[in-house]
Amino acid sequence: MFRLAATRTALNTTRVVGRRNASTNVAVQNIESRWKSLSQTEQNTIAKQLEEAQKGDWKQLSLEEKKAAYYIAFGPHGPREPLTQPGHGMKVLIGTLGVVAASTALFYVIRQNAIEKPKTISKEWEEATNEYMKEQKMNPISGIASEGYKGKGYVVSN
Repeated sequence: MFRLAATRTALNTTRVVGRRNASTNVAVQNIESRWKSLSQTEQNTIAKQLEEAQKGDWKQLSLEEKKAAYYIAFGPHGPREPLTQPGHGMKVLIGTLGVVAASTALFYVIRQNAIEKPKTISKEWEEATNEYMKEQKMNPISGIASEGYKGKGYVVSN
């Protein structure tokens, strides 16, 4: 009795799988190129049909159904769609080079139109600063006001 029930179940499953394959086989042909043009409802219907087909024997699935199931599960669509398109790296490189060139040009223009050096950047001013530091006894331990100091102090100009 159990064997008879198992045989009936196997026959019914084969019939259902056979019908399922026939109905989804047309829908899954070349799914990679058609997926984006399908509506959300059609995508959901195909995905559910393939999910049901996968619950059965995988040997019963056609090659197209296996490819479609793989594409729906792992294909580049939805959240797995690549963030960058081909040629994006070249756009980034050109943009970066443009920004560097613009900043270099801006720097050059600013330097050309700048005023003369401030009056505090002259040898006389720096020597006067050294004298002032000595009078005020600034940094008496190791600096300009210390005994035996032999450094240049604040004189950095030529």
